[in-house]
Amino acid sequence: MTTKPRVKKFRIRRGIAPEDAADQTVAAPTDDDTDTSATMDAIGHEGLTGRQLRMARRVAHKHGLTVTSDFDAVHQLRLAGINPFQRNSVLELVTPDGSIAKGSGMQLPQPMLKPGTNLPSTNRNSPADRRSAEIILIQRDIASRRRRKLALLFTRLSFFVFLPTFLVGWYFATMATPMFATKSEIVIQQAETAGAAGLGGLFQGTSMATQQDSIAVQSYLASREAMLRLNDDHGFKAHFSDPDIDAIQRLPENASNEAAFKLYSNHVRISYDPSEGILRMEVIAVDPAKSQAFSEALISYAEEQVDQLTSRLRADQMQGARDSYEASEARRATALAQWLAIQEEVQQIDPVGETTARTQQISKLGSERQRLELILQSRLNVQRPSEVQVQALRDQMANIDALIASMRSDMTSGTGTRTSLAARNTELRAAEENYTFQTVLVQQALTQMEAAQIEANRQVRYLSQSVKPIAPDEATYPRPFENTLLAFLIFSGIYLMISLTSSILREQVSS
Repeated sequence: MTTKPRVKKFRIRRGIAPEDAADQTVAAPTDDDTDTSATMDAIGHEGLTGRQLRMARRVAHKHGLTVTSDFDAVHQLRLAGINPFQRNSVLELVTPDGSIAKGSGMQLPQPMLKPGTNLPSTNRNSPADRRSAEIILIQRDIASRRRRKLALLFTRLSFFVFLPTFLVGWYFATMATPMFATKSEIVIQQAETAGAAGLGGLFQGTSMATQQDSIAVQSYLASREAMLRLNDDHGFKAHFSDPDIDAIQRLPENASNEAAFKLYSNHVRISYDPSEGILRMEVIAVDPAKSQAFSEALISYAEEQVDQLTSRLRADQMQGARDSYEASEARRATALAQWLAIQEEVQQIDPVGETTARTQQISKLGSERQRLELILQSRLNVQRPSEVQVQALRDQMANIDALIASMRSDMTSGTGTRTSLAARNTELRAAEENYTFQTVLVQQALTQMEAAQIEANRQVRYLSQSVKPIAPDEATYPRPFENTLLAFLIFSGIYLMISLTSSILREQVSS
């Protein structure tokens, strides 16, 4: 029974690499000794790796044993009472001076030693002890480096984070001057009118109707103009230039308007809530009474600003309607004067009545002529009519015709100095119609003026105080704990950002 099939079985079960399998040469056991063959088979079934078999052969060569195979080396070492896989057995292959032990069968390059240097080693420690000592030294070095890095980190944190935070907390707790804050809330309302329709009526009575005015008032109260008015009326600069205030919060004497406005922005805080349409204002001062006075003054400035926002619009609307009404009244008065002048000139008041009377007269004269013509016809029907009567009737009829012609001539055509009745009636009617038309225009202008008055009243804005300013009885600022915590977070964030930036830069430079 050869060992080659056994080697293949061992390679499949243990996963020996091809190069390891190629290095090992396994000799077949002698056929004379049956016990030895059984022992070899048992060693082959132990599942030893190629590295362990090579190690057993080197140990056997070290002890001067003659072996025919790796399995034979394991067998002979076990017969001699030597464990070929013990750590000490493997380490003893190398002598302390680095040379290979005699009888190992291995020839390695030997160092060139100077004369007198080939002396016995005084180091009696085993390689395992030396390795353990080196590991302990490495661990101690790592621990010392960690301690140094932690100490350096703590130093940096103390210098850049803890010390500034302590200084900020000490300032707010002991040095900062107490400040008093007066809070108030104001609302800008619009006058509501009955019968509002269209898109304008959708937002009427809501905060959307006065949002633009509220934002304008907020901008005005946070402007330099409001600060200058407050300084002129209540001495804003002088109040914050008091020597009793700490140096950080105190405004320098003869400070510029820019420095005062910066302090004003920090001590007058105004916010607007668009969902509710409320302007919230917080005024901070050293004295609570002064804080309340500042707040009331700013509210009065806001009321003036609200009135000013709509006064020009209301004035323009009313002025236009008023001018139109006055012009209509003037034109109506002129038309009435012209109508009166024409009546006085023609000495006629009612052109329609005059024309009707003339027409009735002409009709009556025509009826009289027809009557006389019938009488004349009856007189002429007799055999011997009276010439005198006939001529009298004819003269009356001629007079009637002349009178009718004269009256018609007066109605349709005029003389050299007198206009016709039709022309006078036309002038009177034109003047009357002009006066009537101007009267209608006056009524329309009056209606427009009333509508403008209603619209102007609707444009009026009112500022009401939902929360009136009341002076506090305790200091509102500073808040030592909150301010110290905020300072710690700020310094920590700055340190973290700088550390990350420097680490990234070092990595980029070293790569």
